[in-house]
Amino acid sequence: MPQLNLIAHDQVEGVVTPQEQFPYNLKETELKKPYQDEESDHLTSAILEKYELDLEVINQQLANTTAPQVVEYAAQTFGKGLVMSTSFGIQSAVMLHLVTRIIPEIPVIWIDTGYLPPETYKFAEQLTERLQLNLKVYQSPISPARMEALYGRLWEQNDVEAFNRYDQMRKVEPMQRALKELNATAWLAGLRRDQTNHRKSLQVVNQQEKLYKLLPILRWTAKDVYEYLQANDLPYHPFFDLGYTTVGDWHSSRPLTLDDEHERDTRFNGLKQECGLHLPQTTGEAESLDSSSL
Repeated sequence: MPQLNLIAHDQVEGVVTPQEQFPYNLKETELKKPYQDEESDHLTSAILEKYELDLEVINQQLANTTAPQVVEYAAQTFGKGLVMSTSFGIQSAVMLHLVTRIIPEIPVIWIDTGYLPPETYKFAEQLTERLQLNLKVYQSPISPARMEALYGRLWEQNDVEAFNRYDQMRKVEPMQRALKELNATAWLAGLRRDQTNHRKSLQVVNQQEKLYKLLPILRWTAKDVYEYLQANDLPYHPFFDLGYTTVGDWHSSRPLTLDDEHERDTRFNGLKQECGLHLPQTTGEAESLDSSSL
């Protein structure tokens, strides 16, 4: 196993870089490690507000690491500032199992849009109980009924701008609120490079506004996902057997067909691939939402 310098406190001209004096030889057999307490040596919000991680150096260090090693790195570096998100989608059991066997009590953020299929709610209940998830459910302050009364059924407008408005209300705002209320400094997500055009450009460790986003299975393929699920006796979402390769809200997801060029064509009527949760929240986001690639 490679030795990783996990705690990144050295300050070089305002940039935080990994320290040689904190090597940690990762062992994938070391499961259920205690979550770091308040006294542990990790990057606090105050440190991250003043300094930035040297992402180029860190990504070079993590270039040949396994997914569990990336999770260990995240736990050691960010401590209680670390959260993860889930959609309880087709392959969500992979990340939920992978992360919680290393960090059992990590906060798991789930954005419930109010429009998920009944099967998703049942799947979420099943995995929450089996993996004993520390689930944090967030919803829009605008109820589905109120939203439809004020703005109509936005998904029926078959328009990118309408989809973006829907996503901002039902997904992006609740996620931003969750990250703020949980005092998150870093976010583990299950994105993979082979999913969308936008995700092809991502690294294992990225920065999204003031947050660091870590992607343990970024380099995985669909085959890797399948093998992990089989090896750990984990289920796909029940819609997988109906031909779905990705699933979100009931009104904006459908099974894959022979006419689809990409699995993400089955979302949002093929008009876009990302819902906005995994796009930078900057002034250029509107353009990115239209042209990039959940």
